[in-house]
Amino acid sequence: MRVITTISELKEAIQAEKSQQNTIGFVPTMGYLHEGHRALLKKARQENQIVVLSIFVNPLQFGPNEDLETYPRDFEQDQKVAGEEGVDIIFYPSVTEMYPNELSVTMTVNKRTDVLCGESRPGHFDGVVAVVTKLFHLVQPDKAYFGKKDAQQLAIIDGLVNDYNFPLQIVPVDTVREHDGLAKSSRNVYLTEKERAEAPALYSSLLMAVDLIKAGEDNPESIVNAITDRIKTETSGEIDYISILTYPGLENMEIIKGRYIIALAVKFTKARLIDNVILVEE
Repeated sequence: MRVITTISELKEAIQAEKSQQNTIGFVPTMGYLHEGHRALLKKARQENQIVVLSIFVNPLQFGPNEDLETYPRDFEQDQKVAGEEGVDIIFYPSVTEMYPNELSVTMTVNKRTDVLCGESRPGHFDGVVAVVTKLFHLVQPDKAYFGKKDAQQLAIIDGLVNDYNFPLQIVPVDTVREHDGLAKSSRNVYLTEKERAEAPALYSSLLMAVDLIKAGEDNPESIVNAITDRIKTETSGEIDYISILTYPGLENMEIIKGRYIIALAVKFTKARLIDNVILVEE
């Protein structure tokens, strides 16, 4: 496994792999790898001859009230995980390596951002598409892997790739869950014992919603109300949002049909948890 820190060395490495006609699977991350990242790496390892992992805490996607400096980092542990999952190349650049000068061209996401988590994080996804575009150009992957847990990010990157004809395939990977259904997240460690016992209600409320829809309920408002009641009854968390939207378009719908997402975010004392299910209704 090679650790590469410069763009010039990465370009040479990628060119060498391309000259051998090796397929490249790419997993972009901000590090502090957990089991969700492992699932992405496992999928990439299964489907490609070369696996590239990037670890870069991207300052462009942090807002003024989001502390870039306190974002968790543990490169030694990340290397260990990468080695266990069969990664071939870790791209681990500095901020000055990625952004040596102020950008002369910036990117703005016009759709799919004014709902869910994007509603409270203006400019966040502009920073995401900027760094992802740069990484796609550098790594030149055949496939890039993203988790369904971050469904809004996945939808926006899907739009980026389709709008600008990137020659690669986006591969969505299912959310990794604890034995009781709670979506795995580095934030789960911030839950109190009581909150950890309550948190599985998020996923169970989504499953309840799916059952209601399968039974014939097609009114989004009715489903949202049912989820709201369940979460308020079974948890002490504060609901940030519960939304039912088209997917990946992320537009409101009057009747539940076609491909759609049910997504929610709930704030506990020291952790804000998100979860979702993505489905197709005929």
